[in-house]
Amino acid sequence: MIMAQSIFDIAGSAMRAQSLRLNTTASNLANASSVASTPEEAYRARHPVFAAVLENEIGGVRSRGVVESTRDPEMRYEPGHPMANEEGYVFGSNVDNVEEMANMMSASRSYQSNVDMISTVRQLMLQTLKMGDS
Repeated sequence: MIMAQSIFDIAGSAMRAQSLRLNTTASNLANASSVASTPEEAYRARHPVFAAVLENEIGGVRSRGVVESTRDPEMRYEPGHPMANEEGYVFGSNVDNVEEMANMMSASRSYQSNVDMISTVRQLMLQTLKMGDS
């Protein structure tokens, strides 16, 4: 039973990590077309950082925080835009939509893999208990 519980703990921590990854990806995609008057105000893509942990012989994943992308924002000449600076430039987010979509697919598949693993372990535990009833 301890082994099954640690499997559930590990899968649960991985699912929390993928959920955070999906949330930051959704935030990035939602802000992909935002603009600002200065590079400092422009939205910067955010990415979670994770670490593998081993406590009391039980492993898992823990969030170490969320970092902002260091890529420069996109500078566009749009003098008629209400957010344009004195020189006529607006600064778009540095979100890469293709990268974000790949992150979303990867996180979603990882999350589903952990759900499948939990389901399989549960089924095996039930079958083991049925064997004891025979």
